[in-house]
Amino acid sequence: MSGQLSSLIWLQVLSRGFTFLLNQALFRLASPRAFGTAAIQFEFISSTILFLSREGVRNALLRVKRSQDGSWNAGNLGFLPITIGIPLALATSFGYAHLAAQETRSQSGFYGAIAVYAFAAVVELWCEPMHNQAMAESKTHIRVRAEGLGVMSKTLVTFIVLLYDSKAEMDGFLALMAFAMGQLSYSLCLLLVYLWHYGFSALLPATPHAANGATNDDIFRLSLTMTSQSVIKHFLTEGDKLVLGWFSPLRDQGGYAIAVNYGSLIARIIFQPIEETSRISFSRMLAPPAGSEALQAASRALLTLLSIQTSLSLILLVFGNAYLPIFLPILLPRQYLSTSAPLVLRAWVWYIPVLALNGGLEAFISSASTPRDLNRQSWWMAAFSVIYIGAAIQLYGWHFGDTALVYANIINLSARIAYAVHFVSIFFSAHGARASLSWRKVIPGWKLCLACGVSWAVMKQSERRLSVLEIARAKAGISVLMDKAVLAHVATGGVLGCVALGTWWVAEGQYLILSRARSKTD
Repeated sequence: MSGQLSSLIWLQVLSRGFTFLLNQALFRLASPRAFGTAAIQFEFISSTILFLSREGVRNALLRVKRSQDGSWNAGNLGFLPITIGIPLALATSFGYAHLAAQETRSQSGFYGAIAVYAFAAVVELWCEPMHNQAMAESKTHIRVRAEGLGVMSKTLVTFIVLLYDSKAEMDGFLALMAFAMGQLSYSLCLLLVYLWHYGFSALLPATPHAANGATNDDIFRLSLTMTSQSVIKHFLTEGDKLVLGWFSPLRDQGGYAIAVNYGSLIARIIFQPIEETSRISFSRMLAPPAGSEALQAASRALLTLLSIQTSLSLILLVFGNAYLPIFLPILLPRQYLSTSAPLVLRAWVWYIPVLALNGGLEAFISSASTPRDLNRQSWWMAAFSVIYIGAAIQLYGWHFGDTALVYANIINLSARIAYAVHFVSIFFSAHGARASLSWRKVIPGWKLCLACGVSWAVMKQSERRLSVLEIARAKAGISVLMDKAVLAHVATGGVLGCVALGTWWVAEGQYLILSRARSKTD
């Protein structure tokens, strides 16, 4: 499992590192208006098709065990996403094209770009049987290769088309189509890499004899339950795009999108791979019949995961808030500095820790829940969606601007975390393992808190004494880092950051990781 985690993290590091560099140029070629349409509205259409078609099936198939000879056979259930996805892609794209605002529809290439996004989603869904088999067989390298090449291809194709549009002085005529062609190139890369490993026969369902009879009824019913629940979960996750499209002009939607793109780097590089591998690990630990040893291992794994997340989140809050204002003029293109992007990025620093905790807890819930538990959770998710929408609208009314979406998400995820903590406590209590679950272990230790507190005080003093915020506002781009006062302030933060990380490692980190490694070998 550690091999899967490291592979997924390296996938994110390499692909995001490459795309980060290209995105710096891409953001400067795309107007906030075009980028807002593609990154907020088109991405919402694409994620709706993909998430509602495949999420429930993916989670259910994690519970399919290998046979004694090591093979994995889920019948033809892996083709359910493409069956759902084709009509869903047609309905979603036609509905959006009809309901989109006039400002959005008036852009060049709007209808063609929607069609390409919908087709790209269908191509990606055709990879699902091969993706699920690769994950079940722990062949993470296949996914790493497919998604890594896909992300690079997507960014490169988008950049090339935007560059051509700029050099030909077409005034943004190909802007929307550039993002659509990039999305299609991503899907085609996935398909080609998976076909290279599994062959063209993987594109077609197996015969009933080859599939060893009908698909397992329990897994099929569970996948339908998880799919129905994913409807609520998706609109909770993507609700910010719905609210944003209602309240904000396209220009600010572009500012919000670029801020989220930067703000979610940590979540995608570190927290997303951890959540995915944790879901796989918990599903295997708790697969029936789960004995007391499996429950103890699951309890230790969950507390270790949450403890690491809370400690690193504390470090992120202290140092992120201190240094983000200095790096904003470097990260953001000039045309985005006047949008909502700077304020949204500062709010994202507070959002990331909550996002991390929720991801770890919900990975456990999706692995341990029965269909009855999932149905109950669906009702709570519906209540959380009401909380989110109500909070977002109220915060907009209080003139929070687009940061209202980030703070509303924090409120929403906090409610989901409270529900998850209650579920986990009840689960272990019902299975007689309540004594092994101590939530106090999740709270960062006093040594780390002291190191972070001292670091914050020193950085604030350095910030005031050297007047670094005034320097950052007066200068633009990379020239900010050429100032000696700013360099001294950044160096101070670097030393203090290393001290904070070292304090955590000596006081807690090495014990958590080494004890977890020993429990795997026992």
